[in-house]
Amino acid sequence: MGLVGNREIRAEGTPEAVWDAWPGLHALTAVDATTLLPHGCRAVVIAPHPDDEVLACGGLMRQWTDAGRDVVVVAVTDGGGSHTNSRRWTPTTLEAARRAERQAAMQEMGLASVPVLGLQLPDGGVTGTEAALHRALTAVLRPGDVVFATWRLDGHPDHEATGRAAADCCARAGLPLIELPVWMWHWAEPGDPRVPWHRLARVRLDPAQREAKRRAIAAHRTQVEADPTLPGHAVLPPWALARLTRDHEFVFV
Repeated sequence: MGLVGNREIRAEGTPEAVWDAWPGLHALTAVDATTLLPHGCRAVVIAPHPDDEVLACGGLMRQWTDAGRDVVVVAVTDGGGSHTNSRRWTPTTLEAARRAERQAAMQEMGLASVPVLGLQLPDGGVTGTEAALHRALTAVLRPGDVVFATWRLDGHPDHEATGRAAADCCARAGLPLIELPVWMWHWAEPGDPRVPWHRLARVRLDPAQREAKRRAIAAHRTQVEADPTLPGHAVLPPWALARLTRDHEFVFV
């Protein structure tokens, strides 16, 4: 995934054991899911790729729906760019597979009734279509929404472009934006000065929610299983998933 600014996603990144041993992670402010999404508000979760909504806030979405809150997912891309040069997948067949994986994952999370609005922007090219994303989000958002999007400095170009577009739309519409770290855990280190730790909060997942999230992630088979026609590991190998299957989810508030 390369380098964005000074945020480089390479090798195995910072191990989960290092994060878990850092007292600062466990000292972050704990917040409740319904505090983030007050009664009468709708959560708009903006996911750059299939799986990002589950990786970033699958447990939160389940807590919101259990509390009777409305949730909608905006699917920015269909993820056709994750297997470049594969002899197993073309971009078109991969997109179809990933849409089906998202549906299966949402089912595993108990979120099958949550609507998914597909924008079909190019995977790996969201930066170049940021204006189109901005127009699409402007049409989706309405008064009373709380927007959840990948962090503007997450390290993946699509994640950052999604975060920027969401931030601009929210600023123009006067809506609250809560940002979600995904790849930050890979390139950052405990206490990293590039991360605004004072804004980061955590939401606890109970054991059933955590297990549902594990099943949901496993449903994204194209991402968690290696492609035998490509060198290297899966897109989301176990050492990456360890940072995303904790007993808490994290939000920038």
